[in-house]
Amino acid sequence: MASATTYESGLIDKVEIRVRGRVQGVGFRPTVWRYARDLNLDGEVLNDGEGVLIRAAGDANAVVDFIARLRAEPPPLAVISDIAVSPYGGECGQGFTIVESQCGDARTEIAPDAVICEECTREVLDPFSRRFRYPFTNCTHCGPRITIVRAVPYDRVSTTMAPFQLCPDCSAEYTNPEDRRFHAEPIACHACGPRARLIRFDGRAVTADQHSMLDDVDAAMSVIQKGEIVAIKALGGFQLACDATKPDVVARLRFLKHREAKPFALMARDLETIRNYCSVSDTEERLLTAPESPIVLLDADGPVKLPDGVAPGMCTLGFMLPSTPMHVLMFRRMARPVVMTSGNLSDEPQVITDDDAANRLGSIASYALIHNREIANRVDDSVVREIAGHGRVLRRARGFAPSALPLPPGFEQAPETLAFGPQMKATFCLITQGRAVMSQHQGDLDDTATWDDYLKNLELYTAMYGHKPTVLACDRHPEYFSTKHAIADGRAKNLPLAQVQHHHAHIASCLAENGRPLGAPSVLGIALDGLGYGADGTIWGGEFLLCDYLGYERLACLKPVAMPGGDAAAREPWRNLYAHLVAELGWTGFAMNFRELDLFEKLSAKPCATLDAMIAGQTNAPLASSCGRLFDAVAAALGLCFERQSYEGEAAARLEAIVCQKTLREEDDRLAYTMPIPNLRATGMPYIEPLGLWHSLLGDLIVGTDKSVIAARFHKGLAKAIAAMAGKLAGLDEEEAVELRFDTVALSGGCFQNRVLFEETVHRLEARNFKVLSHSVVPANDGGIALGQAAVAAACAIATQKIKSREAQPCA
Repeated sequence: MASATTYESGLIDKVEIRVRGRVQGVGFRPTVWRYARDLNLDGEVLNDGEGVLIRAAGDANAVVDFIARLRAEPPPLAVISDIAVSPYGGECGQGFTIVESQCGDARTEIAPDAVICEECTREVLDPFSRRFRYPFTNCTHCGPRITIVRAVPYDRVSTTMAPFQLCPDCSAEYTNPEDRRFHAEPIACHACGPRARLIRFDGRAVTADQHSMLDDVDAAMSVIQKGEIVAIKALGGFQLACDATKPDVVARLRFLKHREAKPFALMARDLETIRNYCSVSDTEERLLTAPESPIVLLDADGPVKLPDGVAPGMCTLGFMLPSTPMHVLMFRRMARPVVMTSGNLSDEPQVITDDDAANRLGSIASYALIHNREIANRVDDSVVREIAGHGRVLRRARGFAPSALPLPPGFEQAPETLAFGPQMKATFCLITQGRAVMSQHQGDLDDTATWDDYLKNLELYTAMYGHKPTVLACDRHPEYFSTKHAIADGRAKNLPLAQVQHHHAHIASCLAENGRPLGAPSVLGIALDGLGYGADGTIWGGEFLLCDYLGYERLACLKPVAMPGGDAAAREPWRNLYAHLVAELGWTGFAMNFRELDLFEKLSAKPCATLDAMIAGQTNAPLASSCGRLFDAVAAALGLCFERQSYEGEAAARLEAIVCQKTLREEDDRLAYTMPIPNLRATGMPYIEPLGLWHSLLGDLIVGTDKSVIAARFHKGLAKAIAAMAGKLAGLDEEEAVELRFDTVALSGGCFQNRVLFEETVHRLEARNFKVLSHSVVPANDGGIALGQAAVAAACAIATQKIKSREAQPCA
């Protein structure tokens, strides 16, 4: 095989074209058919396990034009990873035809679900259309994909639409290459497709005279307007919906769902409605209206305010627009935003079956809008935020997964690799044919139901992609369920296993996403998160690593401070505050200088002697260089989540939310909290010392400085320290001219989802002339870890193979 450009001389008049990538279920074959017909070519096109196969014959110049057009003008949802062309010696027949799919080893991509397109939207709202108010309308440019697919090739018989036999009208559209619904596998209408039904969980009947309603979908919004909570069977799972403007209803949903404070997602009819509550930049508008239709975090600074219970303690709201025809129809008569949160109890997987909804959601919602199309694969909503002018994926799920990412140059010979991912925000990653396929967000694996779902999806993805790994990868943490499973799988199949250090995987993920070549010079990776298992057996979480894909050297860190109570310290911020104050000032010093603070009284009431004994005896009080725990400590000092966090990262999120923007923009940098860079006694390694931070912060509390100013000074001070450390490690502080140790910095870890910290850090790094790499389509948090694990394992396998090849060469 060769690339298409090999034949641009126009000398070949009969070719076989192999197209790989996301090319099934996106209208690729009818597009090929139309282009071939326009150019008077003979031949055929079909789907198979590798993608799309085309055989074309005709005028040689027309063949070249045909190939060029395929590359330049694919269907809207298609993503071509490769077009390979070779001469074809067989018969092409007369005319150009679309033939039935062929089975074989799966090598193609399954498309993510896509938001309803403009044409389908017009149809469902047009009283003269036969799909008027049909809640399952779709075409090749939109609708469900991964949530309904069971196997490849992606044909109707391999989806949950198989039980619905096409009516004559839909069949005519499905078989007409000129129709935009040609081989749109979920195609259906009122006559032949799935049907929506509004039910009561208590079993009582729902009748038309109970509600003002056009149909059951319209009735669902009617009961929401009346203050009810409704479970909605959406694309990738059930959602729980209620009127977001009713404080009592929002509070009831929180109580019944056991979701104490974590912000609720919202859905609104249109951008105009959203702008009543939030400002929307041009970038945010593009994110809201993109085919992925994610939840977008927006500044809640509009003229109208929602109840505090929607997003307690936050200055942002997470909005999305209607993504399916069902949602579009529901919101026709709703001018207010609606809470649209995942249908589950907190921390459990989303419900996907009607029976499970009745059992698990019946105690939360009074009504359910259900339908008779099965959800094959659970996929939650994606979350995106604009940071530094770019959309950054915080949770990669519906609309994004399972889109493949191309691997950087140098990975062309990467073996089939399976990376099992982390414990929290779990995803896994397959490497196949130079591409990385990341699963959707799974959740935290310490939940039994989530673990079961994780194993189900592992089996599904390996089957869909015909994936047969020869290399495995996982985290080094011995207690992660994903790590234990990887070790067992490696032993059972006698496969090599790469156990990748957590923060190395973070940085490798950033490098891979940014296309950093395999042989490129090392970068300074700055990984800031809650915690990860360090190579020395301690807890890491504020790391400066000189690294590439093949390895890393730990150059510096945040100051290691005890976590009294271990995991309890991650839930109870006061523990981290106490440990930091004792480590920096000593309790006697704190009492002597800051006894008048309410903070002193609050900490004095805690079991300090017990914590002192734990820290002194190093009993369940591991040292941690964790940036996340530093954020917890500062937040607790300001009275934010002092006692406990109701969800991971709550203290840090609330701290970011109160930052004074004027202080950030206008106050002299000299007032930012100072954190110098001494060396650790034991190892001589540089570290960021927070002693100055605590003296300044507590002093500001004494004089009554506004907490929003304190929060801003902390963020600025930490960003300054990070940039100063990068300069020191690169050699910028050397008096004599020296070659810099690195010129590129890669940022990763969940703390860099903090917009203030990220933007302040990038600004200061770029001011020192560093090139900065960061995340965009892959989460900076643990949701991106699996990609980094896979990249490291594949790079090491490629290097090992090269060594073996050199050793096998005969001597000259």
